[in-house]
Amino acid sequence: MSPNLSLNRTARRQRWPSARGRLAWLVGLGVVIGRIEGWSVQESIYFAFVSGLTIGYGDLAPKTLLTRMLAILIGVCGVLFTALLAAVAVKALTLVRESGDK
Repeated sequence: MSPNLSLNRTARRQRWPSARGRLAWLVGLGVVIGRIEGWSVQESIYFAFVSGLTIGYGDLAPKTLLTRMLAILIGVCGVLFTALLAAVAVKALTLVRESGDK
C-alpha cells in the first residue's frame, strides 16, 4: 500500500467525526428550538436542515430571542457543514485527477 493512500484514509477518518458532530449540532439545536416553539420533532428537524442549508423557506420561524439566537448557530453549523462537504469533494476530485495523471 502506498503511503499516499494510507494518508488519504487517515484524512477521511478525521473528517467524518467532524461532519457527524456538525450534523448532531444541527439536529440538536433544531430540536431545542422546536421544543421551545412548540413544534413537532419532524418540524424541528425540517427547520434545522432548511435553515442550516441557508434555504430558509420561512414557513417556520422562531419567535423568541433565545430561539432566534439558536437559529443563528444553526446557520453557522450549516455553513461549516457545507464547506466541509465541498472540501471533501474537491479533495476527492483532486486525488482522482492525480491518480489519472500517473
